Amino acid sequence: MFRTISALALAAALASPAYAQSTDANATIRDAEAKLETLAVDDARVQWVNATYITDDTDAIAAKSGAQLNAYVVKLALDAAKLRQSPGLQPDTLRKIDLLRTGLPLAAPTTPGAAEELAGLVTKMSSNYGKGRGTLDGKPINGSDIEAAMGTERDPAKLKEMWVSWHDNVGAPIRKDYARATALANEGARELGFPDTGAMWRSSYDMSPEQFAALTDKLWAEVEPLYKALHTYVRWKLNAKYGDAVQPKTGPIRADLLGNMWAQEWGNIYDVVAPAGSGDLGFDIGELLQAKGYDAVKMVKAGEGFYSSLGFAPLPASFWERSQIVKPRDREVICHASAWDIDNKDDLRIKMCTKVNSDDFVTIHHELGHNYYQRAYNAQSFLFKNGANDGFHEAIGDFVALSITPQYLVQIGLLDAAKVPSPDKDLGLLLRQAMDKVAFLPFGLLIDKWRWGVFSGAIKPGEMQAGWDKLRLRYQGVVPPVARDETRFDPGAKYHVPAAVPYTRYFLARLLQFQFYEAACRQSGWKGPLHRCSFYGNKQVGERLNAMLALGASKPWPEALKAFTGTSEISGKAMLAYFAPLKTWLDEQNKGKPSGW
Repeated sequence: MFRTISALALAAALASPAYAQSTDANATIRDAEAKLETLAVDDARVQWVNATYITDDTDAIAAKSGAQLNAYVVKLALDAAKLRQSPGLQPDTLRKIDLLRTGLPLAAPTTPGAAEELAGLVTKMSSNYGKGRGTLDGKPINGSDIEAAMGTERDPAKLKEMWVSWHDNVGAPIRKDYARATALANEGARELGFPDTGAMWRSSYDMSPEQFAALTDKLWAEVEPLYKALHTYVRWKLNAKYGDAVQPKTGPIRADLLGNMWAQEWGNIYDVVAPAGSGDLGFDIGELLQAKGYDAVKMVKAGEGFYSSLGFAPLPASFWERSQIVKPRDREVICHASAWDIDNKDDLRIKMCTKVNSDDFVTIHHELGHNYYQRAYNAQSFLFKNGANDGFHEAIGDFVALSITPQYLVQIGLLDAAKVPSPDKDLGLLLRQAMDKVAFLPFGLLIDKWRWGVFSGAIKPGEMQAGWDKLRLRYQGVVPPVARDETRFDPGAKYHVPAAVPYTRYFLARLLQFQFYEAACRQSGWKGPLHRCSFYGNKQVGERLNAMLALGASKPWPEALKAFTGTSEISGKAMLAYFAPLKTWLDEQNKGKPSGW
């Protein structure tokens, strides 16, 4: 994910006397953007310090800064609705006003004290997450370490312990605060003219909230058969390993068995499900990194090298001086990986608690994608310094990471050319990729489906856990390892919920990345199987990619999509084409086995 400061910092200048005196909406927005170039930096620095040095003091400072800016933005957004009716609006000004109305993740109402209360709640919930602990063998374990342990542990009793302790210790305590934050945010959204916060979020995609909800349903319908085929196969393999008492042959999958705290990606249990013969790929990226003496910084250098090979300029020296690449030993931090652009120019940073493993190698390529996107659009005016939509921002690094193929690993010296998997390993390569990419799809959709329901009131405050469990069962086909009741709050155990980060962006990104990847492979002249394509070193691809990135949010996202891919429609077809051989194979393996749950 990335941390954008544009929406939060937007209003300080526009709340000034100069704004009140202005009668020209076009000039008003231009004046504000010029002043915001400096005003934005202060808040970004405050939030960075809080995320990388969690104390009661930094919590208080971050909450105060967030409250002030939130109040300013809400005031401006209310005024912007009036500006929208002004005569002589330039198209760019109209677009900026619309971006402004939907720019805040949570809009505080104008009631005195509301902005401070909402900012305090979000800061408190985020910090509680950062300081959260589960247990393993009865001993406390932090969030970064518990994520790693969930990927390697195979004892179902220990997996259950970690899953339950994390969700109980991190999620349940924020239930009351989350309900209060929801109520406040909904009041603010209604003041801005939206029925609720969910409708406000869905309005940020160059279409109506109803049209966007319908689009997500259409996209899910395209890829659901592929997910169900994978689910059926994985359930069968887990049953073979653990037996009926732990994982039955039919019905949903026990969430803690899937190698990830949230069952959002399943690649960590590839060893459990790999088919004999073709499933043995002959290498593990994490083991390759360790054998070659890679540390966290060298991993990031490798990620930078990919972008440099496409023709992008190296990261600035300040990136290496100011980023948090490993977890500090002396303080609490938020380990959830994120990319930052502190000054909207070139103060680019990542925040990670990097471990030398395959997951973090991919994550590095992902986070750097945010940074290169941020730098590409830094010549845009302030309100256009963002992705074409938030799914674009998440998809850039992911589509680059799809190019982490065996051939790429050879090119950067990690894998011996003699050990590149032969074509008979293609099903294994595709299955390993699907365990992350395809398995994620329903999770990427359901988090905001749940939040939209909470925001709209379709999921009542006293039914938040039940609503969560119902959606996880419906879309993912997974269940918790123990029964949950309304004293629990499992969605709060996922960072993006307490931190108020919209999540549908990740669902869109899973599909967009395959469209971008397919286009890049086509541009590079690749002729072989799509999943073996690497465009590493292709500067023509880099040039066309940068042209799209440089647009920022200045054009509706369909125009940006068309600039790189040739189509203005987001679709699951590229993903389906990528995994077509695997789908055929899965259907063959699943014959005679019940599908669904």
